[in-house]
Amino acid sequence: MTTATQMYALSSQEMAQGIAAGGHLRSVLVEGPIGIGKTYLLRVLAKMLPTHTPVYFDCSTKDLGDITIPEIMHMDDGTGFVRYVTNEELGAHHDKPIILMIDELGKCNPAVLLSLLRVILERKIGSYTLHPESIVFCTTNLGAEGVGDILPAHARNRITVAEMAKPTWDQWIEWGLANGIDHTLFGWCRNNEKAFADFRDFSDPEANDYIHHPRSTRTAFVTPRSLEAASDWMKLYADDMFSDKVLTSYLMGTIGTAATGDLMAFTRLADQMPTIDSIKDDPQNALIPTSVGGVMMVVYKVLASLEREWVDAWMVYMDRLSKEAQGVFVNATRVPDYPKQKLLSRNRKFTDWCVANQYLFTADVQ
Repeated sequence: MTTATQMYALSSQEMAQGIAAGGHLRSVLVEGPIGIGKTYLLRVLAKMLPTHTPVYFDCSTKDLGDITIPEIMHMDDGTGFVRYVTNEELGAHHDKPIILMIDELGKCNPAVLLSLLRVILERKIGSYTLHPESIVFCTTNLGAEGVGDILPAHARNRITVAEMAKPTWDQWIEWGLANGIDHTLFGWCRNNEKAFADFRDFSDPEANDYIHHPRSTRTAFVTPRSLEAASDWMKLYADDMFSDKVLTSYLMGTIGTAATGDLMAFTRLADQMPTIDSIKDDPQNALIPTSVGGVMMVVYKVLASLEREWVDAWMVYMDRLSKEAQGVFVNATRVPDYPKQKLLSRNRKFTDWCVANQYLFTADVQ
């Protein structure tokens, strides 16, 4: 059953907007499933707030002595006192605004949690006070996932807890296009929405054999994070660094057996695909895949590899594809972080296509 918390779970962009606006006043605990990009929020916030210094603190690896240590201060009259000096990783020594991300809060030592509460609640630690514009937020996994992320009630009650949702397949593809993910995964994810499902929607863990479930014995499964890892292996395979057997074994240990079997079957669509060189050299006659999956693989491959010199050839080839495939390509180019927007917006064939098809799309590319 979908809960109110799930219904109002925020995307990574929505979460970042809220933290950027009010994170200097109140600390937010970002709660969410395994591997969905909670840690990546620090990069998003650093881009949104270039005047702030991003600071990462993984409290799951810390003991009490890693937070502050005593320093004996000697006075001229022979007396002295103890001052507590903070860990550099907490960023309190910066005399300017910081974005402090306290990662894995639910997994930290109870004594460490208590020692961190002052910086989380009051922006103070040891002898240091954070700059008043500093932002503090924390991350943790869902308690229901059974990985140990359970905070005491008194700690949760003093901060704002908000759930971050898993990205949908199209949100992940949007992120992947801006971050160099292997193009084959885009077409596969588009056809496998269950890879982005929430385990709480399945009482039987075998009803979805792609994802993590606390009642399952699966040790490898699909998350946005494991898909990024799979991308690295697939790129090496594409460069003939190892065999099909090696790739299959590594993917099984990265995204799980079920997902690997389906992904390896999908990659065999490559036999139906035209080469980039054939599109460049003869766009009017280059092979058009017979399956929808193959067409989408071509579209995502071009989105990832397009260069100024062959945009014209691609536009000729693209005109031979279905309107749906053309729409997928153009919509992807309009995503703000898509790295090839400028070269398309300056191409006459592309802008002419947008004008001719404005009943479906707009040419709002910057």
